[in-house]
Amino acid sequence: MTWGEDLFSLEKILLYFILVVSICIHEWAHAFSADKLGDPLPRSQGRVTLDPLVHLDLLGSIIIPFIMIFLSPGFAILGWGKPVQLSLPNHKTKTRDDILITLAGPASNLLLAFLTVLAFGLVGNIIFLNESFLQLIATVVNLNCLLFLFNLIPIPPLDGSHILKRVVGMSDITFIKFSRFGIFLLLILLNVNYFTTFFYQVLSGITSHFYDFFAILIG
Repeated sequence: MTWGEDLFSLEKILLYFILVVSICIHEWAHAFSADKLGDPLPRSQGRVTLDPLVHLDLLGSIIIPFIMIFLSPGFAILGWGKPVQLSLPNHKTKTRDDILITLAGPASNLLLAFLTVLAFGLVGNIIFLNESFLQLIATVVNLNCLLFLFNLIPIPPLDGSHILKRVVGMSDITFIKFSRFGIFLLLILLNVNYFTTFFYQVLSGITSHFYDFFAILIG
């Protein structure tokens, strides 16, 4: 196999495709839930759609994932979509709505992992699933569980920071100041061994439930 063939291997192309699709569904879930809760802004901006083009971010959805996957710099797989803007017009339910809309993104990743396991688990009772199919299932489950857990970290610009803001009653000005240091704090945190060890232990626990469910489905 030549260097070029290894660089653009089918496995890496598939991983890149699944990551981009998962990110787009994540952002769509934010927009969809906001729309259902009465926020008109995402629909007016054309975000309540599964069209991936409206959810892609040039840097976070294309360039960074390409570098992470195809050039293998040695870092974790990283990617994000174009943030969904909110107006949260209902002041009485503003806090609740913001939390629900925020959680919709990570929840969509768990749902995608679950539906993948369910679909292939049912198909596995009809036809034999070879190693390629099993690898596909593992990629979807691992990647989406990773996106779910990673986005819950309470550091901007991740979803968890919005939940933290609402839970502690952080002002908009304080949150903006906090957000200025978000990327730096995140990079530091990801290089702390205690955190990464704990993170992957939790991630392993989450993915194991999906694999146990798959094992039950295929008998």
